[in-house]
Amino acid sequence: MMRREVRPEDLSSGLAVGAVVVALWPALIWLRGPAPRPWIPLVAHVSGMLVGYGAIVLLGLMARAPSVERGVGADRLARWHAKGGRIVVLLAVVHAWAAVAGWAASRRESAVTAAWHVVLLPHLVAATIGTALIVIVGVVSARAARRHLTYEQWHTAHLLAYLGVALSFLHQLAGPDLAGRRVLQVGWALLYMHVFALLLRYRVVAPLRQAARHRLQVTAVATEAPGVVSIEVTGRHLTELEAEPGQFFRWRFLTPDTWLTAHPFSLSAAPTDTTLRLTVKALGGGSTLLQDLEPGTWVVAEGPYGAMTGARRTRGDVLLIAGGVGITPMRALFETLPVGPGRDLLLLYRASGPEHVLFRDELDAIARRRGARVIYLVGDDRSCLSRPSLERLVPGLRGRDIYMCGPNGMTTAVRAVLLEAGHPVELLHEERFAW
Repeated sequence: MMRREVRPEDLSSGLAVGAVVVALWPALIWLRGPAPRPWIPLVAHVSGMLVGYGAIVLLGLMARAPSVERGVGADRLARWHAKGGRIVVLLAVVHAWAAVAGWAASRRESAVTAAWHVVLLPHLVAATIGTALIVIVGVVSARAARRHLTYEQWHTAHLLAYLGVALSFLHQLAGPDLAGRRVLQVGWALLYMHVFALLLRYRVVAPLRQAARHRLQVTAVATEAPGVVSIEVTGRHLTELEAEPGQFFRWRFLTPDTWLTAHPFSLSAAPTDTTLRLTVKALGGGSTLLQDLEPGTWVVAEGPYGAMTGARRTRGDVLLIAGGVGITPMRALFETLPVGPGRDLLLLYRASGPEHVLFRDELDAIARRRGARVIYLVGDDRSCLSRPSLERLVPGLRGRDIYMCGPNGMTTAVRAVLLEAGHPVELLHEERFAW
């Protein structure tokens, strides 16, 4: 069965057109007003409408609709979400300033008095709280703030955004750009209802339905290296998930200490009808707790997600580049990507020391069985993935599909090297899980 996928360029174009339409509507209303027309109210109206539109777009990007996740890719959606979030927070601040400044100018009040009067308006109390919550989420998402937060704290803080959007919704409907225009109000309400329905369907109902259908449980936890374990999860009818090597699930392990947060971990082996395997490195409080999971623990798995699969392959020769625990999706792809006669499947595995090399016996066995190659780049030599090194190690570099996963610093550097070497960007496939 052909699965529908939304193309990145189609989604980005559609969202951009929507933003233009939303911004033009209050501008047209302003132009029809009596002269002279003060410009501050225009800024307030346009920025306010764009905040409402941007906020619901941000939630929609994270709704995890399968057609969007497969076509666009979870990492690209996350990057769009992060960039869009910064824009929405800035627009929210601009809207608040312009609303207060416009009120002050129209009533010849000081900015402080005007702000007090605006905040106390009955229909603006909820909107003010909602705006404050959105700004708070934006602040804790800033890179400087994230350094002081665990993934679990950051994730919990993000839940405030849902409350902030909900609190500001009625203000949008009652605002001067939509009030009295029934068709526009209904359309705006339907947009919000549709996105919240997507969130409910794919982030609540679908995982619960999958949990009931597949009844996933931890059956084994094996130590791969210091602070790294592979977790084997078994269940029923797992082929119905249509999971592919290179994809990931958001795993929620139902113990008293871990059930609140779902973590994204890639499959580290090809899925079967009864078994899924993930591999976890202790990088924070949540992932450290998973090192000591007990067999029999129930699991809720959301997914599969991700577009870094064999379906993206367009060339016969393939290069896989892995760094550290980023070997997990590469190991699954190395096991399953077809290797035809005369074709080369090469895995470059970067690790800081021998003790950090995962799956060495498995990778060597796969290479022998499939006629593929694996090269271990172990140690402190930071030039091992430089352009001269890659061109020496990888014949026909520019003509290969390249799949890559690893620490953000490594993948950023290698991506720059490949693009500088003239490697076509459409042949570079990666997903980044930085938060």
